[in-house]
Amino acid sequence: MKQKTVYVCSACSAVTPRWQGQCAKCQSWNTLQAVAQNVAPLQGLTSNRPVDLRHLPPHQETRIGSELSGLDGILGSGFVPGGVILLGGEPGIGKSTLLLQVTSSMEQSGKAVVYVSGEESLSQIRSRAERLGMLGSSLTAMATNQVDDILNCMEDRPDLLVVDSVQTMASSKAEGLPGSVSQVRAVSTALVERAKQTGVPVILVGHVTKDGQIAGPKLLEHMVDTVLYLEGDKEHLFRILRVVKNRFGPSNELLLFEMKEKGMMVIEDPSTFFLQARDTALSGTALVMSMESQRPFVVEVQALVTRTFLAFPRRTALGFDANRLHLLIAVMEKRLQVNFGQMDVYAKVGGGLRMKDPGLDLGIVAAILSSLHDRALPEGAVFWGEVDLNGQIRPVSGHEVRLRQAANLGYAPVVHPKSGDKKSSGWTRIADVQQTLFGARDGKMGQRVD
Repeated sequence: MKQKTVYVCSACSAVTPRWQGQCAKCQSWNTLQAVAQNVAPLQGLTSNRPVDLRHLPPHQETRIGSELSGLDGILGSGFVPGGVILLGGEPGIGKSTLLLQVTSSMEQSGKAVVYVSGEESLSQIRSRAERLGMLGSSLTAMATNQVDDILNCMEDRPDLLVVDSVQTMASSKAEGLPGSVSQVRAVSTALVERAKQTGVPVILVGHVTKDGQIAGPKLLEHMVDTVLYLEGDKEHLFRILRVVKNRFGPSNELLLFEMKEKGMMVIEDPSTFFLQARDTALSGTALVMSMESQRPFVVEVQALVTRTFLAFPRRTALGFDANRLHLLIAVMEKRLQVNFGQMDVYAKVGGGLRMKDPGLDLGIVAAILSSLHDRALPEGAVFWGEVDLNGQIRPVSGHEVRLRQAANLGYAPVVHPKSGDKKSSGWTRIADVQQTLFGARDGKMGQRVD
């Protein structure tokens, strides 16, 4: 078997036959690393032929429960035998704590779980488990940096194997230091192949880069069956576990946790969790019925409009894209005849959340207008809708779910766009919303909406 050397980009996994200073695909500098590849001679055509899938018997796998409330739901009824899950997140966000909780809860129910750490010693794992109160039952752990030790452990067929983390493991079949492209590729390939052979579910912990992407080749996310991201602000107590990819269940799902002394606790009802200690008499705040995956919950949007003392007024956005704030200010200046040329505008999403929901637009507009007029919105008012460049309010996904959740929580008035049905109630222009909420001259709010 011959060997040849190719160069792999550590940023985008592009392969080139020769070294060069800049990657031709992602334009990154000094990211090409030499990787030795074995080239086997052609042995002729194989006898593998396509088959009709209708003739195959149906396969019913028995899933393994995590014994952690809510986690089985977003995974699709638990762990699939032989399935590989990749969990990413920033350092210190709680990945190891969450997986240690899963390990402890599963072993308490009689399942065999092995927690493998390449970053901590056994004494460190024990002290952390003791601090979290997880030593009441058996807790099996192994400290190693060699993937061969993990492969041998998988021959015992445990119910779950946790590897923390894949960037710290090394394979004798690849060159380079642990965490390099060649090592991560070799380690992940060996673990995925052995998981499929033995039917052992595997959870791989992946480090992330400063851009928030999982470190290593992008091939790693393609190889695994499920990709999870643990997100959140370290200054706040909540965490969001987001399903980015799932071959065995729904994707784009999420689960909310609250960080406590004894670990991470599932927030069973996140509908009003982010509204704690809210003063409804203050101006510049608006409630938005947001949708993350298929779950509706209410978030608070805050805005502050004040006269500027700078040559160029400031526009600051926290929790959503700043370009979105610039766009909405330009629309309000054009369609509502409001002059923000001498005004600083600050806007944020309460609770430290990071939102991408297009339905956030109408809530941002309402909060900015409330701060501009220095008048509080109706106490139970809730908003959602996308604002286009013409000042029109467009419908967003999950309209019926948002409307039903708003009714269940008792919010009124409800300011939302018209749905696809022409006979449905709703709003079509932000100018109408402004006239209704702030158009009355007697100091009272306008007519009751919806």
